[in-house]
Amino acid sequence: MTKQSMQTSGRRWWSYGHVWLVVAGPLLVVIASFVTYYLAAHGQDPVLSSSPQVAESATGAGNALAPAVQARNHAATGELPAPKTTQKP
Repeated sequence: MTKQSMQTSGRRWWSYGHVWLVVAGPLLVVIASFVTYYLAAHGQDPVLSSSPQVAESATGAGNALAPAVQARNHAATGELPAPKTTQKP
C-alpha cells in the first residue's frame, strides 16, 4: 500500500476494538466446544447393568433394587405401586 492510500483508509482492522468483540464470541464458543469434548471423552462413567441377576450376585440381598425401581416407575408414571398382599398363617 502506498502512503497516500494508508492515510485515506484510516487504521488497520485489528486496531478497532469492536472487531475483537465480534471475533472473540465465536472463538470462545469453539474453544469451549473442544473443552466440552475433552471432558466428555475422558470423563466417562462406567456402564452399570440394571438386570436383577447381576444385582443379586453382587449384593447377595435378593431383590435389592426393588425400592429404586418402584421409585423410578412412580416418577415416570405418577402411579403408586400396588401394596403387597400378605397372608398370615
